[in-house]
Amino acid sequence: MRRPHPDIAHIRINEEEIAARVAALGAEISRDYEGKDLVLVGILKGATLFLADLVRRIEIPLAFDFVAIGSYGADTRSSGVVRILKDLDEAVESRHVLVIEDVTDKRSALRLSYVTENLRSRRAASVRVCTLLDKPTRRASEVTPDYQGFTVDEEYVVGYGLDYLGRYRSLPYIGVLKPEIYGGG
Repeated sequence: MRRPHPDIAHIRINEEEIAARVAALGAEISRDYEGKDLVLVGILKGATLFLADLVRRIEIPLAFDFVAIGSYGADTRSSGVVRILKDLDEAVESRHVLVIEDVTDKRSALRLSYVTENLRSRRAASVRVCTLLDKPTRRASEVTPDYQGFTVDEEYVVGYGLDYLGRYRSLPYIGVLKPEIYGGG
């Protein structure tokens, strides 16, 4: 078993658990979108690793693209203003869009609502959400993922694309960040 980074209190979800769940999600998405024109839209930067692994597990033809949305700035709290920093490269009209997000919680709700409504306004055939981590006790009621990797408690987790101030994204597991690192607890 891999030793955690020194800033990690403990590993919450290990590499093997992630790989198994991504494979199961890929199979489920493949069944649900069979025969449909599927486009995965990853929200940068947190969903990048999840999307990369997921597209290799989906066994039907698909396209994927990315959007970058700004709402946090340098703080861990949303500023309340959402803006597109990087838009899609191709049209989604009449296509089935699956938005890939790293975490669904109160902090991501504004961003995720904005992205899904924006895609619907572009006349996508359907818009659904797949999240790596769902924090239902912290999720805004209007944002419910259609597919979810894992349900987690309200812990500050990093790794596998999730970060704290741009760090820890490259960890191959999801770990709980020590409170003294982010000023918690």
